[in-house]
Amino acid sequence: MIRHIVFFTARDQADLDRIREGLETLSQIPHARHFEVGRNLHADRLTGAEVDFVVYAEFNSQDDLDAYKAHPVYARAIELVKPLRDMRIAADIQSG
Repeated sequence: MIRHIVFFTARDQADLDRIREGLETLSQIPHARHFEVGRNLHADRLTGAEVDFVVYAEFNSQDDLDAYKAHPVYARAIELVKPLRDMRIAADIQSG
């Protein structure tokens, strides 16, 4: 299984609802075995860094993750969110 974790920070806090809506469109892509978008609950107390949203998804294989990223809804989500975000950090880890 592959765990896909992505952190997002908004350029403007006024755009948080629009960012969430854009990220939630990713749930329409059928290749993930689990998908969720969550609002970060607190700042990193060590660095003071603040992340606004976390996208967490699980995939059975690299092929499923690749299909997810190749889906037209994924491209549309990028169009919606990229102009509104400041930072994006993604990580994929093999689990199990």
